[in-house]
Amino acid sequence: MIASVQGVIASRGSEGAVVIETDGGVGYSIAVPAGVLARLPGEGHRVRLHTELVIREDAWQLYGFDQPGERAVFQRLLGASGFGPKLALALLSTLGPERTVWGIRERDLTLLSSVSGIGRKKAERLVLELQDRFDDVALEPAAPRSSGADEAVRALVALGYAPAAADDAVRAAQGGVALEDTPQLIRRALQQLAGTRAGR
Repeated sequence: MIASVQGVIASRGSEGAVVIETDGGVGYSIAVPAGVLARLPGEGHRVRLHTELVIREDAWQLYGFDQPGERAVFQRLLGASGFGPKLALALLSTLGPERTVWGIRERDLTLLSSVSGIGRKKAERLVLELQDRFDDVALEPAAPRSSGADEAVRALVALGYAPAAADDAVRAAQGGVALEDTPQLIRRALQQLAGTRAGR
């Protein structure tokens, strides 16, 4: 198994994939969740991603995460009946790892079924099979959040951004400080998102 890939970001695709060129000159195309893509630096910067190789009859695909806990959540999601990498990635891109785990633990079927491709029956299956399987998964502690930050995230989601990407952009805009100025947070977060799309 390819457990990690380290190198320089050679390109950032618009479809949630990056190409990392290793020191040995090998370029790996790695699919990443929206939140990870938002946190990665621009082309030419060095990164290290924790990876999961999914082998199917028609293709081999690497999936990458900047936090080992998020990779662990992805791995557990793949263990649920009827859940392949596409649905697992959609969950993490839309909800992020923390909200995904919370939704499964708390049996929040409305939250889980809000993800494209996951209806109520699939959400029920997730809860049934995985509700007690995240106790050993360590996720990064969340940065301080303010009511202004929550409002900023909701505003960005209303503009069409995925909740996980909006949340990451607002956290980056806060800079580790619980700012309350919602308009300022929205402006900073939009700059973060614009920088992500442009590859910084």
